Amino acid sequence: MAIRPALTLATTFTKAADGKPATYGLELTNQSDTTVSDFTLCFIAPTRVDLEATFDNATLKRRSSNFVEIAPPDGFVLEPGGRWKTATASLGRDLQHWSDGANAAYLAFADGSTVPIESVPTTLTGDNAPLKRGTEPFPVPGPGKAPAPISVVPWPNLVAIESIGDTPAGLAVQATGEAAKAASVFADLAQSLFPADGLIRPVAEGGLPVSLATDAGQKPEAYRIAFAADHVTVHAGGHAGWLYGLVTLGQILRGARRHPLTFGFPTSGEITDAPAFGWRGSHLDVSRQFYSTAEVQQFLKIMAWNKLNRFHWHLTDDEGWRVEIDAYPELTDIGAWRGHGLPLPPLFGTGAARNGGYYTKEAIRQTVSLAETLAIDVVPEIDVPGHSFAAIVALPWLSDPDETGAYYFHDNFPNACLNPAYEPVYEFVEKMFGELLELFPSKTFHVGADEVPEGAWEGSPLARAMNEKIGGVGPEKLQAAFLRRVQAFLTQNGRITGAWEEAALGGGIDKAHAYLVGWKSVEVSAELAGEGYDIVMAPGQRYYLDMANGAQWSEPGASWAGWSGPEETYTFEPGEGWTEAQREHLWGVQACIWSEHLTDRAIFDRLVFPRLSAIAETGWTAKDKKSWERFKSMAGLLPNLYGYWSE
Repeated sequence: MAIRPALTLATTFTKAADGKPATYGLELTNQSDTTVSDFTLCFIAPTRVDLEATFDNATLKRRSSNFVEIAPPDGFVLEPGGRWKTATASLGRDLQHWSDGANAAYLAFADGSTVPIESVPTTLTGDNAPLKRGTEPFPVPGPGKAPAPISVVPWPNLVAIESIGDTPAGLAVQATGEAAKAASVFADLAQSLFPADGLIRPVAEGGLPVSLATDAGQKPEAYRIAFAADHVTVHAGGHAGWLYGLVTLGQILRGARRHPLTFGFPTSGEITDAPAFGWRGSHLDVSRQFYSTAEVQQFLKIMAWNKLNRFHWHLTDDEGWRVEIDAYPELTDIGAWRGHGLPLPPLFGTGAARNGGYYTKEAIRQTVSLAETLAIDVVPEIDVPGHSFAAIVALPWLSDPDETGAYYFHDNFPNACLNPAYEPVYEFVEKMFGELLELFPSKTFHVGADEVPEGAWEGSPLARAMNEKIGGVGPEKLQAAFLRRVQAFLTQNGRITGAWEEAALGGGIDKAHAYLVGWKSVEVSAELAGEGYDIVMAPGQRYYLDMANGAQWSEPGASWAGWSGPEETYTFEPGEGWTEAQREHLWGVQACIWSEHLTDRAIFDRLVFPRLSAIAETGWTAKDKKSWERFKSMAGLLPNLYGYWSE
């Protein structure tokens, strides 16, 4: 077997200065004893070069979204120990953070073979700060310095603790009937998140007796905990309330056990609690990065520990189709995989090898069932009509055969939108949605509707004729007509249509059977609420968890919406300054985890935690009960997903 040459790609970003443009430099080094020739260099980076980019000392051969292929000068040979340097100023956006640069690379040869390359994190000229990964470990205050005597996130509505005593070794939950299910779910949750802590223990091992009592007058997610020296009782109206009460007890116990001189366990008094908002969610983009069923299910458990109750599962996008559809197996046979020579090229941290995956129907059923036990409603999203490149590549007959020309969204993939004037599209959507409705019992079904670009469908005779008929100019009325037809199908099947805020364009969809996720700005969300749309707040400036934690180059993440550290995320108040009429349409809050920059799991842990918990507290805790200092003192006790912590 041939030995692979040892190759390294180092990349550098230099800011514009002294009349010179910003440049992105690449340096390929051959550290082997093998000569390399007749190759092209393929690299992948979140920051795109222009469609017709020019390179010094290289020629652009192909650019497909975030995938770039360049060739050295004719006859170039990379000798052992040799280097090949090239650079470009043709950037769609300046790099702001180290994760903006190339995160995967390989060499490709005419015979179809490839050789992997080690891609070194991009450096900023003049900046040598250590690059950051992993969750920032907020320190727990020392003895007597904590802002609260117990550790709970989100903070409850009313904490009336009368005394603190000895901390029990664990909790011995005693329950029968319907309450027994909540006790079992909590035991599994605690064991999964903190396997060595032994939060659940029998009385024989020092467990404090905990009973679950039924209080029919409580709202579904509310609970009350009554503390006594030798016993604790959780009062709730049903499963969600009992589970949340037990989570609160588990957090109190864990804080007191781990930091006994800072936090304690109550021996008298009570906690009375209920959420501020009914919608407390997190979105997860599994198209740009694929997360296994095990990862998704563990993430659901972390959501439950934070009392989040909506999981917005972003199952499709341009870069990957992630859900099994029996009627159209090509969607996953083709659209779920990326790699060299495949219809979808390598993207977002993946190299030449075939990479990706999808969720079988059985995996989805298991995940939805788990979520239900955790008091989480799973809201599926199939993103249409835009962001449909993976679907169209898999099913090319979805495109109008007479369409000409190309249109792009932010120089992404060409012609990536389902055509509202092409009838086969509706047969596809209704058949595909029909299968999904059987998998997802949620009353809400999200249809995307974001980021259809100007120029969409202008090359389609069918679309031009439809637009002329409905009096449209550009894509907005066409999209609105498409969405109203799709919404009618969902409404007939008893579902509320969810969409991103662009679904209000062109006349919008039926407000009575819809909600919108507001993401561009607080002002747009307020305006839409004033028009009568029900709104879930997810402003990119604060609740998009792919945005970096800070402005520094050393922080990973995206930057188009700015940056938002944990404190900025925590202190943001949804609906602030809204009228009472607008606030009546504010359903709640939602974190959005977009995955373009989450190219390794340590970056995921840094960007998502503890900001996910900060949003959870805003969704649960009344505004006048929030405290950044208190939250910060407890954030270090919260779990992250992969166990990566910043040093």
